[in-house]
Amino acid sequence: MTKIYHPETRVAAAGVGKDSEYRAIVPPLYLSANYAWTSPLIKPSFDYARSGNPSREALEAALGALEGADHCVVTATGMAAIDLVLCLLAPDDLIVAPHDCYGGTHRLLTARAAKGQFKLKFIDQSDPLALVEIFAKKPKLLLIETPSNPLLRITDIGQCVGLAKAAGTITVADNTFLSPALQNPLALGCDIVLHSTTKFINGHSDIVGGAVMTNDSALGEALAWWANCTGITGAAFDSYQTLRGLRTLYPRIKYQQETTAELVEALQACKNVKKIYYPGLTSHRGHEIAARQQRGFGSMVSVAFEEHVDVVALLKNLRLFTIAESLGGFESLACLPATMTHGAMPAEARAVAGISDRLVRFSIGLEHVDDLTRDLFAAIAIAIDKKIKPDLDQSPCMGLAGESNPSPAQERVSPWV
Repeated sequence: MTKIYHPETRVAAAGVGKDSEYRAIVPPLYLSANYAWTSPLIKPSFDYARSGNPSREALEAALGALEGADHCVVTATGMAAIDLVLCLLAPDDLIVAPHDCYGGTHRLLTARAAKGQFKLKFIDQSDPLALVEIFAKKPKLLLIETPSNPLLRITDIGQCVGLAKAAGTITVADNTFLSPALQNPLALGCDIVLHSTTKFINGHSDIVGGAVMTNDSALGEALAWWANCTGITGAAFDSYQTLRGLRTLYPRIKYQQETTAELVEALQACKNVKKIYYPGLTSHRGHEIAARQQRGFGSMVSVAFEEHVDVVALLKNLRLFTIAESLGGFESLACLPATMTHGAMPAEARAVAGISDRLVRFSIGLEHVDDLTRDLFAAIAIAIDKKIKPDLDQSPCMGLAGESNPSPAQERVSPWV
């Protein structure tokens, strides 16, 4: 009888001691572009790196084990993972996507639809009536993003799967915001799950990548064929590094979640905050669904600030949070979705999705919660004081404990605004 280990154990033990050549503990990095054949009539396990690579295969096996998937394709980027799924569609097929999806996803879908590669419809997937109406059209594929980026709307995966199966629709879930540590869409009935492994799975903001997984053999074969055909598979070094980052996924997620919950609690008491988008709040519209289908609420939070808060000044005066796109790394990040992650999304589409110019998205890293809280509230204080101009020349490390010369504004304002 095969012992079933906890996911933390499976990822820590993935590939350990499996090297048949030298019995290395860590799976080796194979950089070869091609592999020798013993005979031109007998194809070896690996022949060309685009088609297969031992380092990439090790990552695929580890990810498949965490998501409970029999088939996994590691891609060069997260967008390549989404584009790989789109290879399954024909010109007359309809794809249904969330109206508040990641800006890059919105751009890719609209561009491909404009070329006639498929038909496209964006809807609010948290609206049950909208779901019923769209499934009456028998869509070929439903793309779910839950929690959504950046508003963290929650889609009821079980409800979508039930409607999709009745309509013969392929259900695809983008699980990037939670990772397999907190949600397993295949176990909830989805046909395909995908990730930008750049984010929580790698966790170190030094590699880009993606992954597509399924338990359906036909879909798995089709995805592998298209990945090899188009050449969007992940590189050996990137796969090697991602597997290294993956091993610390569970302790990272645990700590980041705890910090996020404390930071959100502090933000609730801030009179300069208009709305907090975080599924862990009982006031969140999707809280009960999230509690049912997730094993945690994650470490992403978006905040809409009141009109008197200069959000640009706020972002420029952060010292621990870095203004940057991406998420899920060891470092805390802040971004203005309207001009950054969703800048390619038309203003009209952002308005429909509810992505305002005053919305700031935070990815919480591994810093201490007290330091992050002081940093954020000091920046808020500067952003609401019209007489204080942001010190844009100040080093991002100034004003921290042990550093000299904090800005005058940071000295005189209370961190709890």
